[in-house]
Parts: sequence; C-alpha cells; structure tokens
Amino acid sequence: VNVPKVRRTYCKKAKKHTVHKVTQYKAGKASIHPQGKRRYDRKQRGYGGQTKPIFHKKAKTTKKIVLRLECTETKARKMLALKRCKHFELGGDKKRKANRLRNNLGVDVQNVQLFHYSLFVNV
Repeated sequence: VNVPKVRRTYCKKAKKHTVHKVTQYKAGKASIHPQGKRRYDRKQRGYGGQTKPIFHKKAKTTKKIVLRLECTETKARKMLALKRCKHFELGGDKKRKANRLRNNLGVDVQNVQLFHYSLFVNV
C-alpha cells in the first residue's frame, strides 16, 4: 500500500476540510506505572519461575496499519486505521504507465518518446 504524505480531510477543531500531514503511528515505550504491570512485577519477584502464561500461538502475519493525521492549521491529530497489509509505503512513487514500462523493459521512457517524435518530424 502506498499512501501520500499529505491528505485533505476533515478537521474537527477547524470544523472544515484542511490539509493534514500523514505519518505512520508507532506505539510508544510501555510505562512501568499501570496497575497490571505493577501487579505482574510483584508476582514475578522471588523464586517460583514464570507465574503467568506467555502467549506463543501467534496466528497473524500482518498488523493493521494506523495513520496519524496532523492538521497543518490547528495541529489537531487523529488516527485512521487501514486494512492489513504486508507492504506499507509512505509517500512513494505513484504507479504510472511510464514507471511500469521503465521497470519492465529497463529503458528510459523519455528517450523512447523523443525517438518516436523524431520519426514523425522526419516524415
């Protein structure tokens, strides 16, 4: 999936469509303060080995892509979840006929176009 780096979409703060900067959301470092983490650390202390189950039967091979949209006017941020995909690209080259030809043939398309133009001019 190829996603552009800027997108015009609705901003709740501005109450209108504005330009948003797009980045990929990445979870921050886990905090040591939540009650569950404190309880787990307390239970793990001392002898007795692993006290709670560790999940091993992972079934998914991909994660859902989450975009973080930031309004350029109000700096308001919002999240937008996409579908699952194996390959994610932010602001890559758009797929065009010229790119496909260049990739498939290994030929510079501009030179080919100039060559065709020269054929028409000579006639």
